[in-house]
Amino acid sequence: MNTPDYSFETEAHAKGFATVAGVDEVGRGPLAGPVMAAAVVLDPAALPAGLNDSKKLSEKRREALLADIEASAQVGIGSASVEEIDQHNILRASHIAMCRAVEALPVAPDFLLIDGNLIPRGLTLPAQTIVKGDGRSMSIAAASIVAKIRRDHVMRDLAQHFPGYGWEKNAGYPTKTHKAALANLGVTPHHRLSFKPVHNILYQGKNPTP
Repeated sequence: MNTPDYSFETEAHAKGFATVAGVDEVGRGPLAGPVMAAAVVLDPAALPAGLNDSKKLSEKRREALLADIEASAQVGIGSASVEEIDQHNILRASHIAMCRAVEALPVAPDFLLIDGNLIPRGLTLPAQTIVKGDGRSMSIAAASIVAKIRRDHVMRDLAQHFPGYGWEKNAGYPTKTHKAALANLGVTPHHRLSFKPVHNILYQGKNPTP
C-alpha cells in the first residue's frame, strides 16, 4: 500500500522555502454541520509515524496520530459555517475554511501544499496543489487527520442537542438513518439548506423549532 512521504516538502525546502504547510479540508459531502480545514507544518526532525489519509485510518489510530501531530507540529484550524456554505457554495466555503486554517497557524508558512487541484482564492502564498494529496504528502495527511477529528467532535456535540439524526456516528453525511430522520423530524438550524435532500424536506414544510 502506498503511503504519504515527505518528498513534496523536501522539494519545497530545496527551493528555499523554510516553513511548508499542508492544507486539507473535510466535510464537503454532509447534509449538516460546518466544513472544516486544517493546516499543519510538520517538524522534519520529528515526523509522526504512520501518517495517512484520514479515511484509511481507524478512529483509534487517528486519535493517536492527532496526539503525535499536536506534540511535534504547528497546527491551524479553520471552518466555514452552514450559513456560509448556503451563501456561497460548498467549494467556496471549503476554500474559506482553508484560508482560515492557514491564518490560524502559530507560525507563518512561506509555502503551501494543498489537497486537490485548486488554490483557494485569497491565498497569496506560493502554493502547490496535489490531487489525492492526503495519500501522498505527509503534511496534507496530517491536516486531513486533524480536520477529520475536529469536525467529528463538533458533530458529536451537535448530536447531543439534536438527537435522532445519528450525527455522533454519521458526522452529518447522508446515511439512511440521517435521511430517515430528516423526513421524520425535519430540518434543524445546522442543516445545509442549499443541499437538495434538505431543501426538498424544507419545501415540504417539515421544520422543527430550534
